[in-house]
Amino acid sequence: MRSAQWQKQEIEELIARVIAGMQSLEIGIAEDTPVSLISMDEWDWSQGVALFSLYQYYRNTGDPGTLRYLTGWFDARIAEGLPEKNVNTTCPLLTLSYLLEETHNPEYLAICEEWACYAAEEMPRTQEFGIAHSTLDGPNDQQLRSETLYMTVLFLGRMGMLLRRDFYVQESARQFLVHLQYLTDTSTGLIYHGWSFDRLDNYAGALWGRGNAWYMAGLVDYLDIVELPLGIELHLIASLERLARRLAELQTAEGMWRTLLNDERSYEETSATAGLAYALLKAVRRGYISEDYRETGLSALRAVLSRIDEEGRVQGVSYGTRIGPTLEYYRSVPRCPMPYGQSLTLLLLAECLYHVGESE
Repeated sequence: MRSAQWQKQEIEELIARVIAGMQSLEIGIAEDTPVSLISMDEWDWSQGVALFSLYQYYRNTGDPGTLRYLTGWFDARIAEGLPEKNVNTTCPLLTLSYLLEETHNPEYLAICEEWACYAAEEMPRTQEFGIAHSTLDGPNDQQLRSETLYMTVLFLGRMGMLLRRDFYVQESARQFLVHLQYLTDTSTGLIYHGWSFDRLDNYAGALWGRGNAWYMAGLVDYLDIVELPLGIELHLIASLERLARRLAELQTAEGMWRTLLNDERSYEETSATAGLAYALLKAVRRGYISEDYRETGLSALRAVLSRIDEEGRVQGVSYGTRIGPTLEYYRSVPRCPMPYGQSLTLLLLAECLYHVGESE
């Protein structure tokens, strides 16, 4: 049996390797997006998720090199000029909202205030006032997606708390509730990738693995960010318990989850597995769900570790995934190392430090 100390040292070495892999990712496939989702020199959701995981690491360790990287990244992108505002380009602002407290940089504050006001008051809405999943690809009118919560709503709730603007906090809570209402598969508790108020359906009915990870990982972090009325908090926590129950049933023998959670024809996917494991372990630690799910998360951790190569690149990660017209679309999305694969793995590894010694 390995000692807890040896396990902790191993995890810390893996964290350093994954961070190095994140910062040195190279574009190895033909991308079909307006800006690269792989290069860390672009401002979009993929990079934003990576930045937040790096900030979480900095907050836990106080590593000055990580803080320099983060502030240097934002200063360079701001000098280049910020992109148009939409759901996905809002994602990096969550990290910037924390860096402004670290640096007291008035330019950071002004940017965050401007984008938070846009998200709360101007960002396009669907029927029932859900945030329409607008991206660089298009407005996606009347479309709800599971990833919107992670990419925009966490930032909105965070700025509500930071600026003491209760409307922002209440609007962020409304977004969680309306997304949960229309994206929940009532037979399983799992989360659909999307909903259309025009079509009145969930598109192909995809129970997309990473979409469920965006919901779960986003929710456990959201509950740390905001102060909610108790009834809303308990309602959201109940969704975590139901998801955890079904995920334990769908986990593969190796500890992985598939890109379509309930489809054995779809491949095992690392970013979904890392994000779901992070959410389960943090939810257990915070007392949101039963201790029974700790081993489910640790089993997934062991599977993810086997997919980190010598250069710290996380393998088996599906490329950026639009709403698919068929389930076959999801099965055919290519896999390669991606910033969000690195970041969800980094979040999992950092959470694992609270649980070392409990997996043997």
